[in-house]
Amino acid sequence: MAGSAQEARRMAPEFPLGRDGASVRQRVEAVEKLLERSFTLPGTNQPVGLDAIIGLVPVAGDAVGALMGLYLVWEARNLGMSKWQMTRMLGNVGLDTVIGAIPFVGLVGDFLFRSNSRNLKIVRKHLDKHHPGSRVIEG
Repeated sequence: MAGSAQEARRMAPEFPLGRDGASVRQRVEAVEKLLERSFTLPGTNQPVGLDAIIGLVPVAGDAVGALMGLYLVWEARNLGMSKWQMTRMLGNVGLDTVIGAIPFVGLVGDFLFRSNSRNLKIVRKHLDKHHPGSRVIEG
């Protein structure tokens, strides 16, 4: 049994715990992918994440989605991002939560308004400017 646990740890992706720009970038990108683009809906080629799935649960799903979205805002605060950037990010999470709370409309809103993707874009822009060593060339 101990061998299989060690093997599972080796196969699991590394989740960086550092406070440097590169570690923060990897964490926020991983959380955004989990919340917005975990898998693709069959037949639609539309990426869907945990945020849309838990949004199906009335009230509690939207609250949990908001809390998970606030993780990106917390990381932004730890980076020392400006109050304006933080306000924009909080507004994105708030708007996503309000739209998600509307029955049926909220389901469509989760596909059209991806607050976590918007917030990732804000964090990436800050990291590119203030922590250029954390940039990743995407192909």
